[in-house]
Amino acid sequence: MALPEEAESGPARPQPVSGLLQSVTDIRQDLADFDSRFGLPPARIQVITALAGSSASLWLAGVEEVEDTELVHAVAPDATIREILVDPADVSTPAKFAATWATAVRIAARNGEVISQSGIGQDFNLGEDSWTSAEVATMNSALEYAAARHVTVVVASGDEGAIGEGSTTPVKEVILPTSDPLVLAAGGTILTANPVTGAYISETAWNTPGQPPQPGASGGGFSHLFARPAYQDGVPGIGATRGVPDVAADGSGTTGMALAFSAPGGGYELIGAGGTSAAAPFWAGLIALADQEAGHPLGFVNPAIYRIARGPLYHKAFHDITTGNNTVVLNGVTITGYQAGPGWDPVTGWGTPDAQVLIPVLAR
Repeated sequence: MALPEEAESGPARPQPVSGLLQSVTDIRQDLADFDSRFGLPPARIQVITALAGSSASLWLAGVEEVEDTELVHAVAPDATIREILVDPADVSTPAKFAATWATAVRIAARNGEVISQSGIGQDFNLGEDSWTSAEVATMNSALEYAAARHVTVVVASGDEGAIGEGSTTPVKEVILPTSDPLVLAAGGTILTANPVTGAYISETAWNTPGQPPQPGASGGGFSHLFARPAYQDGVPGIGATRGVPDVAADGSGTTGMALAFSAPGGGYELIGAGGTSAAAPFWAGLIALADQEAGHPLGFVNPAIYRIARGPLYHKAFHDITTGNNTVVLNGVTITGYQAGPGWDPVTGWGTPDAQVLIPVLAR
């Protein structure tokens, strides 16, 4: 597993839940507590610092890196996890992000079979309208490189619903690199499960505007840049352009998987994983399990995902999310999004996995 992440230069700054996004912790300590709590084997983490900058600290990590790593480790506990650290200054504009992310993907593709992207470059507008054609081509070229090496790239669909990530003016669009047809785009849901047994009950599209601990909505919609890929041909609800997302997983901080973080003054606190940046590493872990079962990297899995979803096992391999939407309000303006419905939709894709069914089928 390869995780591109923003490097931290220190010092460690554990924060309470209310300030968690500014928290910087020693990821080794957080993982040790996480593994102890949940009976997981020690995580095998390797750090690659070629893009990190001279002041980067090897083991200090922000919230996104800890979330990505603990989710991947919980789903695929024996996988080696390689953190590809990048200098935050090098992903601070679309132009810098495109170049740095493309380089990081190439490094990651040489160091892993699955890449999960959610934790870098979220401080500016990632909507498709933010990029030049050259920047789009740079990112697409790196994804072609990964696909040629049979590496799966999973990307979060964004947490701003039907608008571009971080937009200051309401624009109905999808984000990059999520909308590139060479990535598996992961949206978000709100899961209801039995609190005692964990048994699945139901799900709806993730949309919790203004509600802590994780306000936001599942990113989704239709590309303005990419034509409909062949694997989406004939899918009801998809027009002439690439539809996003492909799949989904729990994105609610209230119902999400428990994560362990260092707390101020010592000790640890548990929070719920949230956002589509939780859905992406969750799906990356599932792909790693399918790779293991197959005995080789599955690589570009989208055509297989769509074949399964359009076949007789759909309602066994997936939970079809049919309620909720990704309508959002920005600066007092309502941007009417899309509605979840039967089959594929531009809020939750094909839905969430029943891994016991999906993984062996995908591996075949």
